[in-house]
Amino acid sequence: MDKKIYLNNLYDYYSLLFTEKQREYFESYYFEDLSLSEIAENSGVSRNAVHGQIKIVEEKLEFYEETLHLYEKSEKIRALIENMDPETKKKFEDLI
Repeated sequence: MDKKIYLNNLYDYYSLLFTEKQREYFESYYFEDLSLSEIAENSGVSRNAVHGQIKIVEEKLEFYEETLHLYEKSEKIRALIENMDPETKKKFEDLI
């Protein structure tokens, strides 16, 4: 899986564990496809500061997933649901 997609998926699970600025930088970089320089200029900080915070978020996302496995478990549940009979599948999909 592409690392960008993987990090975006992890971010869906763990985003609330980051500061507002970390979320702002990560979202600007990964969702809005802004460059580090553009984010730095918009935020009034150095490019290096933005880069550092994005790297911290990336590392913590991977650490949280290694520790909690929320994304991995979710994918396993989705795979199991795909193999269920339609009635049971509908019940599970309604829960998640």
